[in-house]
Amino acid sequence: MALPPLREVIARFGLSARKQLGQNFILDLNLTRRIARAAGDLSTGTTIEIGPGPGGLTRALLLEGAAKVVAIEKDTRCLAALAELADASKGRLHLIEADALQTCYADIGETPRRIVANLPYNIATPLLIGWLGSIAANPKTLDSLTLMFQQEVAERLYAIPATKAYGRLSVLTQWLCDCRPLFLIAPSAFVPPPKVTSAVVQLVPLGQPRAEAKLPMLERVTAAAFGQRRKTLRQALKSLGVPAQDLLARADIDGRRRGETLTVEEFCALARTLDAIEGSA
Repeated sequence: MALPPLREVIARFGLSARKQLGQNFILDLNLTRRIARAAGDLSTGTTIEIGPGPGGLTRALLLEGAAKVVAIEKDTRCLAALAELADASKGRLHLIEADALQTCYADIGETPRRIVANLPYNIATPLLIGWLGSIAANPKTLDSLTLMFQQEVAERLYAIPATKAYGRLSVLTQWLCDCRPLFLIAPSAFVPPPKVTSAVVQLVPLGQPRAEAKLPMLERVTAAAFGQRRKTLRQALKSLGVPAQDLLARADIDGRRRGETLTVEEFCALARTLDAIEGSA
């Protein structure tokens, strides 16, 4: 593909990054191609990109052999620039003007279906929670997610119990996926440079969850346990609206412990027990 430099595209279409959209563009093609390669074999199925902006990562995905890229972009300013890239892609790039938070990913393209994205910082966590919900409903919805987050958020995904980073996002992610940190990206790689280091991670959905649980129940017990993380579970779980001591006893968990010490499997036991107690009420 013979394309003009990204800086020229940004200048021609007036695509300065907007803070309110969480935009930070990567212009270094070597770096974006590294991200694309980290996603693995792109030659089959559908590669979904969120918030492509001027198309830096999009170009890399196409150059690394993606058979089909579906780019979801909310910012209408970027559509004309991306349309030029779509024309040059010979049918491999498809554009969807939409809010990524309101998109049904199970309906996009053929499988294997993967997401590769430099996520807008301001919606990265809700996007991930939504994708985890899709995986909980059908593990085959997505084959992999290669995502860029702020480093602090990325570390929560693969944190282990009894560490500072371990929390609700750790439990929900590890319940459904294997999570692997890949590499860090310095602020200087972005335009404009953010104030924090970024990190690329890869999530691969498990064939089945690590333990039986319903996602809404798991979200409730983790929110309660980590919402007051310095309190014991006996105190923190009172917000669930059921007798906390009974819940803990039936799940065989010591109420003197704190939420940050529980494993994913123990949180699932709490979620199942909460569901049973409320179902029998």
